[in-house]
Amino acid sequence: MEVQVNTAPLVNVRVTSNVNSFTAEKRFDRSLTIGDLKGRLELVTGGSAQNMTLEVFDEQEQPVCHLVGDEALLGSFCVEENYRIHVTDKTRRLGEFDDTSNVEKYELPEGEYNKRNDSVRSFLLKNKLGKYNEEEVKKRQEEKQKQEKEEEEKAKTITVGSRCQVRVQGEPTRRGEVMYVGKVHFKPGMWIGVKYDEPQGKNDGSIGGKRYFECPAKYGGFTRPACCDVGAFLPFDEEEGGGGRDVRSRRRKGGRRQLEDKEEE
Repeated sequence: MEVQVNTAPLVNVRVTSNVNSFTAEKRFDRSLTIGDLKGRLELVTGGSAQNMTLEVFDEQEQPVCHLVGDEALLGSFCVEENYRIHVTDKTRRLGEFDDTSNVEKYELPEGEYNKRNDSVRSFLLKNKLGKYNEEEVKKRQEEKQKQEKEEEEKAKTITVGSRCQVRVQGEPTRRGEVMYVGKVHFKPGMWIGVKYDEPQGKNDGSIGGKRYFECPAKYGGFTRPACCDVGAFLPFDEEEGGGGRDVRSRRRKGGRRQLEDKEEE
């Protein structure tokens, strides 16, 4: 009786290499010679076919064999479904092709770019969108100036040493003492530095190595003037009936954190 062993003509394998860190899934014909296989793996890994060596690992990552002999067929080696072929090219280094900082890049001259009718800029110009809409740009500038003026006027009513209450959308109401009023290095506009009664802040009165006031860690914060009101605000624990903490707790549980950069730091 004649016995025949049928093997699928194609095999799916995983490909890794010492040149890059990713894993590629590829399907190869078992009739490929090892030399042809190396040529195809050049395109996958970036290694050189002349310098690469191929090692096979099974699904448990145990070494199986080396693919040697450029004239030998892939099907003559024990390479099964989902095995891994690891490519080693000692003339290459890991991440060599990921660094594009030294690759010369072509930049279209400004004059040539302006002449194109299929560019994003031409589309924006044609439809008067974004910065090419003079009316919209002017309107945004006026709104920004108005907001800055309102902030400056509100800041004039806030003095260092005053008790204050800070309300930011999505955050529990906090109370503390005003420690700083003025401009800061990390954002434009006017800002109020506050030392909170409880550790509900973000810093200790300093940001990015620049100190604006002194307070314990997590007790300091910066907020926009619009979010800060001054007055005879007692700490919540000292309010009559002691209900301040319960109210604040309910607000914290019910409020989803939606802190905006324009409101607080």
